[in-house]
Amino acid sequence: MRVSYKPILALVFCLCIFSPPADAATPIQKNVLFISEVNLSSRGFILLAQQVMEGLQQRSGYQIEFFTETLSSTAFSHEAKLEDTKAAIVHKFEGMKIDLIVAFGPTPIRFLADLQDTFLPGVPILICGSTKEQAGNPTLGPRFTGAWFELDPVKTVQLAAQLTPGLRHVYVVGGSSPYDRAKLKVVRDDLLTLQGKYDFVYLIELTFAQLEEKLRHLPEHSIVLYTSFFEDAANQQFINATVALPAIAAVSSVPVFGLSDTYIGHGIVGGYVVSFSEQGDIATREAIEVLQGRKPQETSIIVSRSSYMFDEHELKKWKISDHTLPGGSVIVNQDQTLWDRDPGTLITVFVVIAGLGVVTVYLLRERKLLRQATNQLANLSGQLINAQEDERRRLARELHDDFSQRVALLCIGLEVASDEVAKSPENAKAQLQQLMDSAGEIGADLHAMSHRLHSATLERLGLVPGVSALCKEINKKQGLQVEFTHHDVPRSIPSDVALCIFRIVQESLRNVKKHSASTKAWVELSLSRNELHLSIVDAGLGFDEASLDGDQGIGIQSMKERARLLSGQFRIISKVGEGTRVEVSLPLKETLQMEAVSTDQAESVNAKPVAQKVREVSHG
Repeated sequence: MRVSYKPILALVFCLCIFSPPADAATPIQKNVLFISEVNLSSRGFILLAQQVMEGLQQRSGYQIEFFTETLSSTAFSHEAKLEDTKAAIVHKFEGMKIDLIVAFGPTPIRFLADLQDTFLPGVPILICGSTKEQAGNPTLGPRFTGAWFELDPVKTVQLAAQLTPGLRHVYVVGGSSPYDRAKLKVVRDDLLTLQGKYDFVYLIELTFAQLEEKLRHLPEHSIVLYTSFFEDAANQQFINATVALPAIAAVSSVPVFGLSDTYIGHGIVGGYVVSFSEQGDIATREAIEVLQGRKPQETSIIVSRSSYMFDEHELKKWKISDHTLPGGSVIVNQDQTLWDRDPGTLITVFVVIAGLGVVTVYLLRERKLLRQATNQLANLSGQLINAQEDERRRLARELHDDFSQRVALLCIGLEVASDEVAKSPENAKAQLQQLMDSAGEIGADLHAMSHRLHSATLERLGLVPGVSALCKEINKKQGLQVEFTHHDVPRSIPSDVALCIFRIVQESLRNVKKHSASTKAWVELSLSRNELHLSIVDAGLGFDEASLDGDQGIGIQSMKERARLLSGQFRIISKVGEGTRVEVSLPLKETLQMEAVSTDQAESVNAKPVAQKVREVSHG
């Protein structure tokens, strides 16, 4: 009797086959026969077969024709049917050109070991997907190469004891198919070394319902060790990793451990597991080398490595910390962070947030500066109004208390002089002379007041003569010796710039007289790179610059504002005991004709620099 699953397997395997490029030369064809332990019910064997087929198709350099057969120990309830299938395979491929045979699982390996001298003689045989014990410890001749699994259930139990302190009971779960029994025997023999240390209970030869009922009521300090489950005691068949195992794990009252990496993600916590993925890598590499001419006997059959592997979801379910896992453990099904899923998007978001943060900080800073400027402007406006009113009161008081009285006295004197003309002409003449002198003084004082309010000299003659006249007036009227120097200042200066410089000089010298206790000041005016520079220096008491931050008078604020309105710079530099320097720079928008100013300060052109003169006064 011949039973074949080739049509079903071929439908799945054809998805892994890629046609060569149309414009390439047709590669050499190689025929590969796959004989599998189980059909599509085994996830591990399907993944293993797909990995080998894809590797051969993509990396061998040959056009591969695959032939697939199944010797499913889980599908035949009678040995006779299995033997009929073996005979059918032998008959089918007798005399056919096959370049490589790949055996997946213990039953195909035993089948080929028994017929190694007669079935397709000389064709290399690649084995994988089985332990040596499950295959019956066969003697393999020179036709064989590949890799064995090595189950190590002892390490899995020892691991479980480490992760679940107080472990006493180990419930070993296995099915009733020939494959299940063979695997269970390997596990039972290996666990004999732990006999007496733990209580081993084998839940086998049970129906699936009976098994589920027992698993629901396991005692504390227990674990389940899952081997495989393709068939129960009632001959009901199951898909091992994707049906039987999840159902068992769902009802178990204790953690479930396993022996294969294909069980991860289907209900086991983890274990020291064999790797079907590594078997696939080994089998693919060996198959390619054999097809390319390497003889199987040139390398011995190797044993693939097992590794500690765990499912994070199950670790969390049973409250097992990943910090207690052995070093080098592999954890799968980890909950991905946003960074793991899409680091590019996260970086973009961070950059956008950082950019918005910078913009926000900038806007907040600008808002604060604007608020401060608004407050300062409001304060300045109030101070200007108050200053204007004070100046009006001062002028009104000066006109009333000084000029009006002096004019009244002049009128009285004129009246007295008129009476004296008839009586004593000589006395009248002397009185008139005195009155003329008084009228002259009144005129001079009115001129000085007018000059303080608005400099006619500045308007008629320009900046340098205007500043020079101001310095002379202060020297004469207020007793402050002011030395004025100028360098390369043109005659023609825009009126707004000239007025700004004049008012700053006027206010600065007023502050020197009022606050510095200095008897001398220096004013320097120069032009450099189309920028007008003003410096007013005294060698007086000085002050702490920090004291100006929150307490600036109307004079300083008005000077700053004048410079700002002309896009200029205004600075006050001072230290206690070291005098004060006022620095002003105003840009000139148009290039001015550089014509030397002819004034009675011509000697100032060769005068010493202001800073040098200050040092001489300070240290002399």
